[in-house]
Amino acid sequence: MFAVAVTEPNTLQIVNVPVPTPGPYQARVKTEAACLCNMTDRKLVQGTFPGVDQYPLLLGHETVGIVDAVGEKARHFKVGDRVVGGLVLNTTDPTYSSGWGGFCEYTLAGDHRAMVEDGVATPEHGWFEVYEIMRVVPKTISVEDAVMLCTWREVYGAFGDFNLKAGDNILIYGLGPVGLSFAKFGRLLGLGEIYCVDRWPQKRQKAIDMGATAAFAPDDPALKALLDQHKGRFDAVIDAVGKESIINDSLPLIKMGGSICVYGVIDTPVIHLQKERGSYNFNLLIHQWPTRSREHDAQEPLVEWIVDGKLSYKEFMSAEFPIQSISEAYALSTTSQTTKILFRY
Repeated sequence: MFAVAVTEPNTLQIVNVPVPTPGPYQARVKTEAACLCNMTDRKLVQGTFPGVDQYPLLLGHETVGIVDAVGEKARHFKVGDRVVGGLVLNTTDPTYSSGWGGFCEYTLAGDHRAMVEDGVATPEHGWFEVYEIMRVVPKTISVEDAVMLCTWREVYGAFGDFNLKAGDNILIYGLGPVGLSFAKFGRLLGLGEIYCVDRWPQKRQKAIDMGATAAFAPDDPALKALLDQHKGRFDAVIDAVGKESIINDSLPLIKMGGSICVYGVIDTPVIHLQKERGSYNFNLLIHQWPTRSREHDAQEPLVEWIVDGKLSYKEFMSAEFPIQSISEAYALSTTSQTTKILFRY
């Protein structure tokens, strides 16, 4: 089968690897569509993802496809199901390590529920924590919406990790797919004022279209005026970029007991916190990895929004390519002018 490999940092290539065989608690999934993750995939391509240094590796983790084979103990997948989140975690070709391997022509999905029911949901029995979010997707939603669940479920789950609630006033730095999802979901979940900061005008307009109160360029004098006026008044600042400077600049903005919420893997080993800029009590919440139970539980409310017409992939997708054009697509993504890129198989 074909797969997308990072043969060395900053080099992408379509390669051939063996088709995976499902184990007892696994289903094999023929990939229909995938999305590029602007955070994780980019860091893996660049060679800056913390703890990953074995190249070449197989790339990708935002995928959806159709089950074509099922292991003898897998009870919650059947042939013909559409499943989100399949990966290739154990590569059978020793040439390649796994960078999650979701961009392969075929992936494997683990039956988390069956392994829990049988008392074998442990690494010793081949269980991975990511199995919890490998789920059947109802065919009442499109394949494009289904693959967006990879991003949407994690962001929705982060609302719980960040303790965001109806009526909260927030400021979002960065309007990639994650920042836009925070703006969109924040409005749907009844948050109060939602202000956004991003350098690209088309992304700021998307945020406004999704219900943000206002969106500003970083150097806009109106932003400075707003921040001066709102000093100490925000319930939370969402850093969807992952920069030390944003964390420190946010400290004077949050109220007593407020939160600075950093989403995504920070690629620097040390953060210098200027705590004197904040109030006596504040929270620094760093979300570098999903809380799988929250991510799992996010699927039902998100699917409900999709079915009700409140949420659509069309608000987020800015380009699509055949998977064989991965290098061209990745180059476009590095311009930061795209939101989400879809791959067809």
